[in-house]
Amino acid sequence: MIETKINGNSISLYIHIPFCKQKCLYCDFISYSNKESLKKEYIKALSKEISIVTKNRIINTIFIGGGTPTYLSLEELKILKRSIDEIHKDINLEFTVEGNPGTFTLEKLKLLKSMGVNRLSIGLQSFDDALLKKLGRIHNAKEFIDSFKKARLVGFNNINIDLMFGLPGQSFEVWKDTLNKVLTLKPEHLSCYSLIVEENTPFYNMYNDGVLNLPGEDREREMYEYCINFLAKNGYNQYEISNFAKYNKECRHNLVYWNMKEYLGCGVGAHSYIKGYRYKNTSLVEEYINYMKDNSLIKIREESHKNTLEEEIEEFIFMGLRKIKGISIKEFTKRFKIDIFNLYGNIINKYVKLGFLILKKDTLKLSKEGINVSNTILSDFVLK
Repeated sequence: MIETKINGNSISLYIHIPFCKQKCLYCDFISYSNKESLKKEYIKALSKEISIVTKNRIINTIFIGGGTPTYLSLEELKILKRSIDEIHKDINLEFTVEGNPGTFTLEKLKLLKSMGVNRLSIGLQSFDDALLKKLGRIHNAKEFIDSFKKARLVGFNNINIDLMFGLPGQSFEVWKDTLNKVLTLKPEHLSCYSLIVEENTPFYNMYNDGVLNLPGEDREREMYEYCINFLAKNGYNQYEISNFAKYNKECRHNLVYWNMKEYLGCGVGAHSYIKGYRYKNTSLVEEYINYMKDNSLIKIREESHKNTLEEEIEEFIFMGLRKIKGISIKEFTKRFKIDIFNLYGNIINKYVKLGFLILKKDTLKLSKEGINVSNTILSDFVLK
């Protein structure tokens, strides 16, 4: 592993692994089951892209997501490791890998550790086995505990657990039970998301057919508020709408997105944000493999878009207000050379009076009540 002290040329790196043993019924991410025969060729192609885009750069955070990165075989992970070993990394690198229970082995965890991975994100969603089945998950609660304990045994001391609420048939008691059981494991970080029924998913079809028994809006809000208060009492600081961390354990990679810093994305469907340009790679595994045989970054890039000033401003507001500490007005002025009140004065005043926004010195942020209606508030910040 090449480690370097950080300088002005540092950037974050996202790596996408699009393979899953089985696709969850709510998932609209770019991921595929039944394409296992392409895994090895894909990893070889991915390694080429990583080598090309990270040349002469220092990487300060890496996040390998999916799909299910831990669904890769040991051999495939070793191929990926070779390309990652060549990257110039900041000495304080944060390196996260996502994984699902049922795909962890001690051998894989040891290999990840040797790769430099120092943070894991494990998808649990619920401690209720019946709910896990409804979601199309490949594991049960016991397998999750087994995976978590293996990770601790290998020496991972920074672990996130993904949870979901507002699930079909999920009672308030079941949600409380999941939170209680998760905290007995003392993870460093929790991501708690409400279910969003996305188009082109089995859940979307079930919802339209009237067979998806979801909790009402009020119950979902109650679950969210309970979660915030319960985690705060147990030492977890809420630093983003859906994310909670022990002291100094915030996910630095995700903060790159919310702070609108630059990042590279490698792999199928991955996004990059460089110098105001947004790039998106092809979503087709076969196409990606073929294009990378020619080392062609131009071909794999399905979309390339230069953000307008208005788009940059909107994204800064939308992403920044997701953070509990909100946005810095000084930073807004410095970045865009515009007074935020000249653009948004009426909107800010309106929501401050309603108690949905808090304006304090240099900071603009959502109040607790504002978080509950954040979609409505943020839609008002769209520049006409």
